[in-house]
Amino acid sequence: MNPSSVETPTRREQILATAAELFAARGFHGVSVADIGAACGVSGPALYKHFPGKDALLAEMLIDISERLLAVGRERDTAAASAPAALSALVAWHVDFALRHRALIVVQDRDWSSLPPQARDRVRALQREYVDVWAGRIRELHPDLALEPARAMAHAAFGLINSTPHSGLLPDVAMRDLLRGMATAALGPDER
Repeated sequence: MNPSSVETPTRREQILATAAELFAARGFHGVSVADIGAACGVSGPALYKHFPGKDALLAEMLIDISERLLAVGRERDTAAASAPAALSALVAWHVDFALRHRALIVVQDRDWSSLPPQARDRVRALQREYVDVWAGRIRELHPDLALEPARAMAHAAFGLINSTPHSGLLPDVAMRDLLRGMATAALGPDER
């Protein structure tokens, strides 16, 4: 899938997006299959044509977004000519993602424990790979930095960027510039 292309979402993608908004607003346990169906304009049982249950819907939602973050992150990293260019591209990608998918950030944070164990393991593995893409480039900028501190820096940058559901007090264009500048400054070489 080309992330820059604009495609009409499939019915399945529409259901996932609607469920993400509902889960973000009311929590996984505060939303029924009937609620999701009603928000999608179908009966709750009609959703079972697409997903075996609410747990499977949550699992697919968080696995899919983790796969996309990793795939695009790898593309951006590979296409970059240098560590600074790679980190700039990674920051830009993650900021754009965070501004477009605030609901998924809330769901990931709040409803993580509702994921079935196998899905939780898959999401965690994908997230570790994504962190390591960032950590590798961070270590190029900071040659004396060990892997664990580089991973910690990546997680700290994600925390800053993923604050958008709470910190997004500015229009998206201004918020995008603010987050990119702050994350890039935080990850750059220490010039003291």
